[in-house]
Order: sequence, then structure tokens, then C-alpha cells
Amino acid sequence: MPKPAETKTSSIGSARSALISILGEFVAPYRRPVRTAALLYVLTGLGFGEPASRQAIARAGASGLITAERDGRQTKWSLTDQAHQLFVEGVTRVFPDMSGSSRWDGRWLVVIAPIPESHRAMRKKLYAAFRWAGFGNPSPGVWVTPHVDRLPEAKTAIDSLGLSSNTISFIGSPADVGIPENELVHRSWDLAMVANTYDELLARFDGKRPLSGEEALFAHLELADALRHTPYMDPQLPAALLPNWTGLDVVKRLQNLRAEWTPAAHAHWLSIARLD
Repeated sequence: MPKPAETKTSSIGSARSALISILGEFVAPYRRPVRTAALLYVLTGLGFGEPASRQAIARAGASGLITAERDGRQTKWSLTDQAHQLFVEGVTRVFPDMSGSSRWDGRWLVVIAPIPESHRAMRKKLYAAFRWAGFGNPSPGVWVTPHVDRLPEAKTAIDSLGLSSNTISFIGSPADVGIPENELVHRSWDLAMVANTYDELLARFDGKRPLSGEEALFAHLELADALRHTPYMDPQLPAALLPNWTGLDVVKRLQNLRAEWTPAAHAHWLSIARLD
């Protein structure tokens, strides 16, 4: 297994995050076992030390994301069926079809799920699940989203945390009492932060010269990892709630860049992974 030509400083926050992006971008599409050495090649090439990289792989195995099998002196890793399904579902959230953003029937899904401040671990899990599902949090214990089809996700999160007996939910249109709908949007999501983040991503990735080989692989992963985190901050609101939203054009540009780099990135991955 060759070593990366140059070890770089990664813009990805952690080895675990980088590994998840590797699994989603390069392992899930092929559904073939991958050697530890191939995962280490990419992780260390992204700037993570070998101990941290091995730890991330081991923890992914312990969490049930991947399973190990021996092949002589080597270890190979495969995605579990559950993990593969999560990656498949994640693609539609990270790379949504925005052509339907102009269609919305005006209804909101509202979930009221109060959690005491003392239950911080539970709050953190609920916040992560609801943010991923596109919910905003306009006031303590109140979660809203115009994506009423996300009700099953909300129910799964509430049930898994044992909060059903204290939760209220309903679907409907805002009444003419209290704050207007546009104020509800701005209280629920920090849209200025979302716009700034997208501008930073565009400045970081746009304008890169045509990439090939190792450069394409690492750039592709860094962009994919950045995009993978955007659903937690960007609710992908209907156009009626956010007209003239410049973030939509930035997302399209970033997704086009990822598509442009995909062939060269996968070609290099296959050259180092040597999938059986």
C-alpha cells in the first residue's frame, strides 16, 4: 500500500467524521470489504495520525457501523446492513432534489417536547435528531418544521428517548395570533450563520483547478464531509418561506463541484483499495 505523497492538515474536524465520509463516499457504493490499510491511507493523508485513525476505525466497529473479517494477516471491514441503509437515506438529505422547493401546502409540523436542563445527554440526542430532520427551535421545548413528512423521524426520536408521555404534536397552519410566520422562521433558524457558512465553503472549494488522483480524492472527501454536516444547520425551507435565498445557488454549485471531482476521486480510491 503506497503512502500519501504528502501529509496535510485536514479541514475535517475529527478522524471519526472523516471515516464516516470515507465509508459513505467510497465504501457504501461498492458494498465490498475494504482493508484497514486503505482506510489508513486516506485518514493519514487527510492529516490524522495513525493512532487516532486506528481508534476511529475500532470505534466504528464497536458501534456496529462496520464489521471486521480476517484475510490472512490483513483485516477487512464491511458496512453493516443497518449502516448501509443509513448512508442510502442520508444521501437524499445531504443532496436533496431542490426542484420541489416551490411546492408547499402551508402546513407546519409542531412538536412540543420539554426536557429538563438536568437531562443534558437526552437533550443533546433529541437536538441532533431534530436538527437532522430539519426542525427549528423557536422557543424552549418547541420544535417546528414545514416538512410535515418528517413526522415518522420525529416519532422515532421521541419514542427512542422515552419522551412520548410528555410530548404534544400537531400539523396545521399558523393562526393570526402572536408572531407572524416570517418571524417564526428567523427565530427557529440562524439563517445568517447558514449563509455565512455557505459563503465560506464556496470560497474554500470553488475555483480549484481541475483535480486528479490523490488531490481529487482528498478534496472530494473534504467537500463531501462539509456537505454532510449542512442538514444540521440548513432546514432546506420551501421557497415561499425564504424567497431569493442565495444559499440554494451555493448548494447547487458545491454539489456540481463534488460531481466534477467524483470520477477522478473514485478512480484513485479504487487504485489504492484494490477491491476483490
